[in-house]
Amino acid sequence: MAQPHQLTLLAQRAALRAGELDPVDLAEHYLRRIERHNATVGAFLTVTADRALSEARAARARLSAASRAGTAPDRLPPLLGVPLPVKDLTPVPGVRFTAGSAVFADRIAGAGAHVGQSLSEAGSVLLGKTNTPEFGLPPYTEGRLGPPARTPYDLTRGAGGSSGGAAAAVAAGLAPAAQGSDGGGSIRIPASCCGLVGVKPSRGRVSPAPLGDVAGLAVAGPLARTVRDAALLLDVLAAPVPGDPVPLAPPDRPFLAWCDALEHAPRRLRIGRWARPDVPGVEVDPAVLAAYEDASRLLEALGHDVVDVPQPLAPGDRDTFTPVWAVLAALPPVPPDRERDLMPLTRWLREQGRAASGVEYARALLAMQAVGRKLAAAVEPFDAVLTPTLAQLPAPVGALRDDADPAADFAAQVAFTPFTGPWNIAGLPSLSLPLGRTAAGLPIGVMLGARHGAEGPLLALAAQLETAAPWADRTPEGFA
Repeated sequence: MAQPHQLTLLAQRAALRAGELDPVDLAEHYLRRIERHNATVGAFLTVTADRALSEARAARARLSAASRAGTAPDRLPPLLGVPLPVKDLTPVPGVRFTAGSAVFADRIAGAGAHVGQSLSEAGSVLLGKTNTPEFGLPPYTEGRLGPPARTPYDLTRGAGGSSGGAAAAVAAGLAPAAQGSDGGGSIRIPASCCGLVGVKPSRGRVSPAPLGDVAGLAVAGPLARTVRDAALLLDVLAAPVPGDPVPLAPPDRPFLAWCDALEHAPRRLRIGRWARPDVPGVEVDPAVLAAYEDASRLLEALGHDVVDVPQPLAPGDRDTFTPVWAVLAALPPVPPDRERDLMPLTRWLREQGRAASGVEYARALLAMQAVGRKLAAAVEPFDAVLTPTLAQLPAPVGALRDDADPAADFAAQVAFTPFTGPWNIAGLPSLSLPLGRTAAGLPIGVMLGARHGAEGPLLALAAQLETAAPWADRTPEGFA
């Protein structure tokens, strides 16, 4: 019989509703696993054990009452009794909120974010706050508050970032799925490193309220083991708030329902593809290219037309991202006497951000929007676009980080992740699928992107790929 952590999110939900799993037993199961494995994979910065058990007992009572009353399952909150974590860039009232920074090691959140509220209203049980690098800035999760987040497929290598703790938690079986956030690849990068599905929704799909992202780069989204689990979690997260700056109308059907679209009514799609980075001098690892080619052949075998497309961005286009990212890094209010306690990369970016005038920032935003339109124009003729997720295999812990030279650190980040950031610039949806593996078992992600607002068709295509070539749905060796 499968252990609870070996079940998908959807299977757990079904077992809870059928009375085959008890919410308290399930929460205790995950808390024991976190206690056993967290120091190894660096998944959690804060574990909310007491709160989890209290919420699980409340879910148990509600499920029991619903069973006695004969309440239809679709009348229950969609995640009732399911244990889930929240990334520590997202405040949850009354819970430690570090944003990955030692400067805020003891901070307790007052107000919360809408995505956290959505998870709570959906009935989920809060396991804790997952590990993230300081202010979510780099694509690795290495800080001063806890051990680095590592991929459980090779503990010498990082889980990626900035949702590295969330990905490590799901991949190691410390949570069935997790909320992440993505401002330059921060969901898709760790999804690729940890063998997961990671979805970056369209700009405006998930409300940034009440804090938001003034540049429109970052958006919350799901990390999960299967496409359908990710779709269910996105259905919960994609709740609009009046006054959102870029509101998107709800989809015509739930994202979970979209996952059956191509199985039930298959149609021939036109898929563009490219694998040449826009960053000069960046080479793509041969194993990554092999996974990309395998994914292309699979799409063709499913009846789709796959078309080679020139890299739509020119060298230097993405440089518009850097000054905007630096200004965002400068936004968190840090007491002047604590600036020295920030990571060298954070200080370097904040210095650039504070040096920019309002006019310079506005010009950078305008330039970035022009680059986004260029990518959107290249995507428009296609139902989806295929690229690698990363240019390299999961990086060894410490390989990208360079405290002595933050500029070199930032350059290494860009070389590692040349394919992800443009989708944030354009605000278009994209997702990483774990379709590839090295001979040694390291996961390799491939990325699919689409037009603005097209998460439903994108998830349908992803689900079709998953059905045709299911990835290993197992807990990595040593974490069973």
